[in-house]
Amino acid sequence: MRFLVRVVINAFAIWVVSLIEPLRVEVTPFAPGETLQFVLTLAAVAAVFAIVNTVIGTVLKIVAFPLYILTLGLISLIINGFLFWLTGWFTQWWGWGLTVESFWLGVIAALIISLINWLFGIVLRPARKR
Repeated sequence: MRFLVRVVINAFAIWVVSLIEPLRVEVTPFAPGETLQFVLTLAAVAAVFAIVNTVIGTVLKIVAFPLYILTLGLISLIINGFLFWLTGWFTQWWGWGLTVESFWLGVIAALIISLINWLFGIVLRPARKR
């Protein structure tokens, strides 16, 4: 259930990022490219992003731990941007999905996605039992 909620939030965040014109992030839907295919493509891209973030992101964060200390955590922006760019590369490889114009625009897009995930995390966090 957590994974599905995370995928839906990521899909929404990727859609918001694709609406911001200067970031040049586009979502190429499945054929024939109507609304349903666009939503399914967003969900598939968000699932790939969640899997890439979980598998490759965890390894990168462990390997880059000394850099986290040296940069006071700012390296996480670069790592998240790289993971977002990598998701775009994976999905474009299949002929649908995410197109990220450049790495640095991907870093900014990943920062916006992280902020949206953070806001939804605050709103959707389950209440603690006392």
